[in-house]
Amino acid sequence: MSDREFLAESFEGHRPHLRSVAYRMLGSLSEADDAVQEAWLRLSRTDSADIGNLGGWLTTVVGRVCLDMLRSRRSRGEEPLEGHLPDPIVGGVGAEAGPEQEALMADSVGLALIVVLETLAPAERLAFVLHDLFGVPFDEIAPIVDRTPAAARQLASRARRRVRGAAPVPDADLARQREVVDAFLAASRGGDFDALVAVLDPDVVVRADGGALRPSSVARGAESVARGAITFARMAGVARPALVNGAAGVVEMVAGEPVAVVAFTVVGGRVAELDILTAPERLRRLDLAVLDG
Repeated sequence: MSDREFLAESFEGHRPHLRSVAYRMLGSLSEADDAVQEAWLRLSRTDSADIGNLGGWLTTVVGRVCLDMLRSRRSRGEEPLEGHLPDPIVGGVGAEAGPEQEALMADSVGLALIVVLETLAPAERLAFVLHDLFGVPFDEIAPIVDRTPAAARQLASRARRRVRGAAPVPDADLARQREVVDAFLAASRGGDFDALVAVLDPDVVVRADGGALRPSSVARGAESVARGAITFARMAGVARPALVNGAAGVVEMVAGEPVAVVAFTVVGGRVAELDILTAPERLRRLDLAVLDG
């Protein structure tokens, strides 16, 4: 095996982890793949003999690339709209996931958390993601954000306060989550307004992202959401159980094609957040092979 082949094989071993880091930084699967590819290009142009810890070096490079991408978004004025959703990670219920999907779903980083991460400043997001989600020490984060380790720690601390105040912590019991989701779907199909209100948190938030051709929207409050759920009762009848970012969710299929991916955040036995992606151009890019069979 040549040195180049050995380096490529070593990189492939780190790819799932790197894609997981990039996804949490960017909230976009395609951009995460671009960031990982850029890391490979930089590695291929570097004398690997000078790299003591390849995994750490690659994580740092991906962090830098993602930080540049986030800053570029801001400089172009591409702030996410309130109803914009990150790309969901869809898994089959009881299906075996590949290593990249397992890495993406690790630690059950729900879609609701990624939504909150989208509101952070780029440097705050990097410090929080690398330290709190992946355990990278602050002395390694500091040079990426051009700060001292103490300042990098402050960035993560500010981000942590934002996250704790805005991202609900879902119930850990996946089976219980599924029971709540099933109750929501049954009440929707039956048009049972009272049952819907009972399964929704009083302050429930629903975000719907329809993409370029359909306006995104945000609804709040159990009664408002319950009225909307009854309106879409027909879609509840074609919902297939799925894991969405490691939590109970559904994929709505019509004639074998996905029309929506719905992520549920269940807190205290009630639905606290619903994130609904219906953008056709983004649904087409999702890997839904795990739902086959």
